[in-house]
Amino acid sequence: MSECVEIESCTSPGQDSLAQDFVQFAVASGVLRFGEFKTKAGRLSPYFFNAGLFDDGAKLGKLAQFYAQRLLGSDIEFDMIFGPAYKGIPLGAVLAVELARLGRNVPFAYNRKEAKDHGEGGSLVGAPLQGRVLIVDDVMSAGTAVRESIALIQQAGATAHAVVIALDRQEKATENGQDVEHSAVQYVQNQLGLQVCSVAKLKDLLQYLQHHRVPGLADAHERVAAYRARYGADGA
Repeated sequence: MSECVEIESCTSPGQDSLAQDFVQFAVASGVLRFGEFKTKAGRLSPYFFNAGLFDDGAKLGKLAQFYAQRLLGSDIEFDMIFGPAYKGIPLGAVLAVELARLGRNVPFAYNRKEAKDHGEGGSLVGAPLQGRVLIVDDVMSAGTAVRESIALIQQAGATAHAVVIALDRQEKATENGQDVEHSAVQYVQNQLGLQVCSVAKLKDLLQYLQHHRVPGLADAHERVAAYRARYGADGA
């Protein structure tokens, strides 16, 4: 039987308490792991964030609380939620449920990877896309999912307004196999014109590792710091 992950605040003065609590929750849930992992860009990363391992009701409910708290504490305004296939679908759904529980009931929609040619047809499911749309996802590696979501939203006559993600890796994106100076988040903000907010960032992970030992990996902070020194996006 799954057990709810209880989290006690782990912050020090000057830290983002919500981000620190989220990092601790992700570590305790086995979602944030340390070691050596190859990224889509071919880099060897000392950490890996797999939101698919928020894999029971208690974890998903807690995750939704973090998303909702970050959103409600921001200045981002939106009229509905969109969850891009595939990971964005459950994330958008649980966020919509949590916001409704907090008194902010908004419509929710998502897309299929392949359009249906029977029943209601099409690639969009849920509420009609309209107004200012908030896109929900786990991380942003290249901004591909966001660009695809923007196209779907615009085709429906709505406005892609903002993106909320769980973790901003704050590292250089790649284009045509080459590193560029901006991160995927910076690209979405500066080139696509969308607001982006994240529950936590790589800098928050580094702050967490300064004060917490990772079992079996005493040098986790040094390895993550070295990775950021090499691949971190300026200004991220």
